[in-house]
This record gives sequence, structure tokens and C-alpha cells, in this order.
Amino acid sequence: MKIRRGVIELIMESSKSSLPNEFAAILKAKRGVIYEIALLPGTISGETSAIMQIFLRPLDLNYVGTVHSHPSGLIYPSDEDKSLFSKFGQIHIIVGYPFKIDSWRAFNNEGIQVDLEMIE
Repeated sequence: MKIRRGVIELIMESSKSSLPNEFAAILKAKRGVIYEIALLPGTISGETSAIMQIFLRPLDLNYVGTVHSHPSGLIYPSDEDKSLFSKFGQIHIIVGYPFKIDSWRAFNNEGIQVDLEMIE
């Protein structure tokens, strides 16, 4: 799987705008490339967590996972993150403060770090 650079840039800007709270969204892909994010209604963002109402996601198989920010700068999944990852999707991205183009990591549905190539 790959991700467009513009999507990462949008995620970083959205994460900065959400400070001091976490930002959260779902990822949409086509032909193995993540090209869009979607905000879910009812998402609750706080300084230490973001709760998404995954059951409200569109019934569209192109939604492949989640993205959320860690304002603390730690770019590793918590136990709560791993629980979410196991319920929906195959790829999950965590971005960390200071939200630069390279301050992110991707994880599979088990919370194991995986490679995700950024493309133009």
C-alpha cells in the first residue's frame, strides 16, 4: 500500500489545527493508494484521546483504516489504539508532534509497524 504526499500534508495540517486535542479520521484507498481522508460524525477529540464512532463509517470497502495524531509526539500505538486497529481496517497511521512531513508511522491491524510508501 502507498499514500499520497498531499494526504500526509493534509493530516499534518489538520493535526496542528486540532492542538491541543488529537485529530482522527478514516483512510480511503483505491488500487492500493491512500488518496483521501474522511471525518466521521460524532468523533470526540480530547487532549489524550480521540474516539471515533466507527459504526458510523460509510459502507464502502475503499475505507481501509484510520489515522490519528499524538500531540505528545510519541508515534507508537497505545493499548486502546491496538484495540481500535483490530476492529476495522488493514492500515493505521499515527502522526506525532511537531507534525512534520516525516513524523508519522503506519501499523497493521495488530499494531505492528509496517512500511507505507509516500508518493507524489
